[in-house]
Amino acid sequence: MTASFDRADAATHVVGLRSSYGAGLIGVPRSGLRLSWRVEGARPGLRQLAYEIADGAADSPLSTRGVVEGEESFGIRVDGALAAREQRAYAVRIATEDGWTAWSDPLVIEAGVDGPDLDARVIGIPSEIDGAVPLLRREFTLPADPARGRLRLSALGLVDAWINGHRATDALLTPGWTSYQGRVLVDTLDVTALLRPGVNVVVLAVADGWYRGRMGFAARTGIYGDRSGGLAQIETEQGVVVATDATWRGGFGAITAASIYDGSEIDLRLDDPAVHEPGFADEGWAAASVIDTDPALFQPRSAPPVRVVAELPMTPAKYEGRTQLDAAQNVTGWVRLVVRGSAGDVVTIRHAEVREPSGALHTAALRAAKATDLYTLAADGESVLEPAFTFHGFRYAEVDGAEVVAATAICISSDLPARSAFRSSHPALDRFHSNVFWSQRDNFVSLPTDCPQRDERLGWTGDAQAFAATANTLMDAESFWISWLRDLEIDQTDEGGVPSVVPDIIRFEDMRMGGVPVDNMGRAGWADAATIVPFAVHESFGSDEVLERQLTSMRRWVDHLRRRAGDGVLLPTEPFQYGDWLDPDAPAARPWEAKVSADFVANAFYVRSVRLLARAERLVGEAARGDDLDALADRVAAATWERWGEEASATQTGAALALEFALAPAEQRAAIAQGLADDVRRQGGRIATGFLGTPLVLFALSHAGHLAEAFLMVLRRDAPSWLYQVDRGATTVWERWDAIRPDGSIHGGDMDAGSPDTEGAGMLSFNHYAYGAMIDWVYRTVAGLAPDSEAPGYRLVHVAPRPAIGLASAAAEIETPLGRLAIDWAIVDGAFAATLEVPFGARAVLDLPVTAHSVVTLDGAPAPAELGHGRHALVVTRPAVAGAA
Repeated sequence: MTASFDRADAATHVVGLRSSYGAGLIGVPRSGLRLSWRVEGARPGLRQLAYEIADGAADSPLSTRGVVEGEESFGIRVDGALAAREQRAYAVRIATEDGWTAWSDPLVIEAGVDGPDLDARVIGIPSEIDGAVPLLRREFTLPADPARGRLRLSALGLVDAWINGHRATDALLTPGWTSYQGRVLVDTLDVTALLRPGVNVVVLAVADGWYRGRMGFAARTGIYGDRSGGLAQIETEQGVVVATDATWRGGFGAITAASIYDGSEIDLRLDDPAVHEPGFADEGWAAASVIDTDPALFQPRSAPPVRVVAELPMTPAKYEGRTQLDAAQNVTGWVRLVVRGSAGDVVTIRHAEVREPSGALHTAALRAAKATDLYTLAADGESVLEPAFTFHGFRYAEVDGAEVVAATAICISSDLPARSAFRSSHPALDRFHSNVFWSQRDNFVSLPTDCPQRDERLGWTGDAQAFAATANTLMDAESFWISWLRDLEIDQTDEGGVPSVVPDIIRFEDMRMGGVPVDNMGRAGWADAATIVPFAVHESFGSDEVLERQLTSMRRWVDHLRRRAGDGVLLPTEPFQYGDWLDPDAPAARPWEAKVSADFVANAFYVRSVRLLARAERLVGEAARGDDLDALADRVAAATWERWGEEASATQTGAALALEFALAPAEQRAAIAQGLADDVRRQGGRIATGFLGTPLVLFALSHAGHLAEAFLMVLRRDAPSWLYQVDRGATTVWERWDAIRPDGSIHGGDMDAGSPDTEGAGMLSFNHYAYGAMIDWVYRTVAGLAPDSEAPGYRLVHVAPRPAIGLASAAAEIETPLGRLAIDWAIVDGAFAATLEVPFGARAVLDLPVTAHSVVTLDGAPAPAELGHGRHALVVTRPAVAGAA
C-alpha cells in the first residue's frame, strides 16, 4: 500500500452498497453474489484507487478480505458460496488520493434454500383446469413468539399464502413464469410478525396460472403438468415448524374459476373467514396428496417479483345502462371495485384497451380471451371486489349488475425501479416517452411479454432483442434479464436452436403462416436474442456477469447457425422467416412479407450474432476464438452484401442493417446512408420499417450525419409515425402503425396465421413495446447520454446532445451503476446551454453540437474534451441545429 492510503478521506462517502439481486430480496441464490456501490462527496479530480470489502456473520464483527487496487465499483464478484439460510453482512470502503473513506453501512444478504434441502413437498387436491381454486390448510403450534420466521413459498401454478388470516406477501402471481421443466422459483418471505404463540394457521390458495391453465395459440392446457400444487415451509429459530405434506387438508373457497386469459369468478357467499382460524370445521375437505416432483427444480428467486406498482382512479360514465370506467392510461392489472348491491347479485366487469367509435368496448382484439371478472355478492350494501390469479390489459372497463361507488385501476409489473427520466420542449415526444415506459411496465410481468391483453402474452424473443437497450435505460432490469436468459438457455434445443418465445410453449403446436407450417426455432432476429440481449445488458449495467452466464448459450446459438450454413458461407433459404415483421408496406394479413429480403435479414443477424460472440470470447471466454469468429463474420457479411446488398439497401431496413451491422464495404457506406436519407426526405419522414428495422434506422441516419432526416422521422405526425399514435390518444405503444386509422376506425387485425383451430385470427394490440425501441436513440441523441461499449456501465459516457428545429430543449437523467448522470440543455438566445452532472467514477467525452464558428466554454473557460465527476455548466455559441438552413 502507498502511504497516502493511510490517510482518512472524511468528505467522500461510499453509499448505496447493493447486491446483484437488487434491494429487499431475501432468500437469494447461495452462489454468484456480486456487489456494487456508489460514491458521493468526492472533490473534483479524485479517483478510486483501491477498495476493501469486509464481511462476516450478520450479528458479528466483520473481517476484511484484503485490499484490491483499481477503479472497479460494480459487478464485484464475491467468492465462495453462502450456506443455506446464512445471513452475511458486507461493507466496503475505498481509497482515493485523499486516503481511505469510512466503511459503508453494512448490507445484509440472506441466502435461500435449494429444493433438495427443503422438507416441503408439492401437494394438491383434484381440481378442474382453470376452475375452482383449491385451498390447502394446516394448523401448527409455536411455544413462543419467534425471533425470526421465514416462509419458503412456491407452486406448480400460482400461489397466495395467508398466516393467521394475513396475506404473507405483497408479491403477486407467485412464483412467476419460468421454463418450469428446468426451474421453478422459491420465494423467501419474512413472516416473523405474522406468527404467534400457540396455534397458528397457514392457508394456501393454488391456481393453475401458466403451469396448467389455457395458454398459447392452440388453447392447450396442462402444458407443464396435469396437476397444480403448492409448496410451503415455515421456519423459525427452532427449525422447520410446518411444511406441505400429506397431513394437510384441502377444499374450495370463493374463487370458483381463475384463468390468465379469461379472468376470475368469485362467489363471495362461499368465502368463509373461519378457514384462517384454529379449529376450522373442514368436513367435506379432503386429505392433500403429494405430487411427484423433482426437488432439484426448485431454486431461490434472483429477480424482483410482480407487485402492484401504481393505482389510478377511474372515471365513470354511463353507456347503454352500464357503467363504463376510464383509467386514462392503458395498464396491466385489474379493477378494484367498490359496488353497492344486494346479496346474490352478479357483477360483471369486462375490459378493453380502446373503445369503438360508437363508444362500445372494442373486444375483438382480445380474440378468445374473455378478460372478464364475475362476482356474486354475499351481502346487501357495499362490497369491495378484486379478482385473483389473473390480469388484464386495459384502459377501459364496463360494469354491469351493481351500482359503482368507486373504481381504481390496479397496475402490476415486475417490481423494477425506474432508472431514468426525460422531458423536452416537445409535448408529443414526451408523451411517447411515457407511452414506451408504460408499455414496458405493462409487459414486464414476470418475463418480457409481447402484449398483456389477448390470448397470447408470450415472451417473444424478437420483441425482447429489439427493445432490450431501451428497456435497460428506462428500468433497472439487469436481474430481470439474467433470469429470463436462463430460461432461454433451458429452452434451447440440443442443437442450439433458440425458440421464438421463452418460455417456449409453442414448440409443439401446429403453427402456420399463410398456410405454410412454421418452425418456431431459430428464426432470424428472434433467436438472436441469445446474443443481443446479453450485450445490451452488459453495455448498460457494466458487469460481465450476464456474459459469463450466457457464454455457453451464445456459443450454442452461433454453432447452430454454422451448422445450418453447412459447407456454404450463407444460411440456406428457409421456408419461413418472420423477416422485418410488420413492415407498414407488407400486406396487413401477412406481416412477414416485408420489402427487404428475409434471406438478407437472416444473414445480417447471423453476422451480428457472430460478431457479438467474438466480443464475448475476448471479454470472458477464450480470446483466441475472437479472431476466427470475426473472420467468419467478415466472410458472411461480404457474401451477404454481394448476394442481396444492392436490392436490400433500397429499403429503409436493408440500409439500416447494412450500416449498423457493418455489412456494406466501408467505401460504400456513405452512399448507402445518403440513399437512406434521400428516401426518408422524399417520403416526408414516413417510417417504412418493421420490428427489426425500427430499432436501427434512426441510428443509421444519425451515425452517418443525417440528423435532419432522423428528426424528420421522429417528429412526423402523419401515419405511420410514432407521434401519430400520440395524436390518436395512445397511452402505450401500438403493435401496428395504423391500429387506429385517421378516420377513427380500428384496424381489423386480419392475420393469415395461427394454428388450424385459429386460422385467420386477428392480431391487434395497443400495448406492444417493440416500436418503442427508438427511445434508446432519444436518450443517446436528443438528450445526448450514451454508454461506451468498450467501457460499459457508463464508466465512459458520450455526451452528444443534438438540438433540432422543433426541439429546443431537453433534459434527462439515468441512474447508472456509478450514480446519477444527468443533462439539462436548451437553446437560449441563440446559444446552446447545458448543465451536465457526471457521477464519481465516470468520465464524460464531449461531442457537443458545434459549427465551425462555435466557441465552447465550461464554467466560462475553454472547455476540455473530457470531464470528470461533478456538475458542469457548458455553453456553445452558434450551435448546430438539425434541420436549420
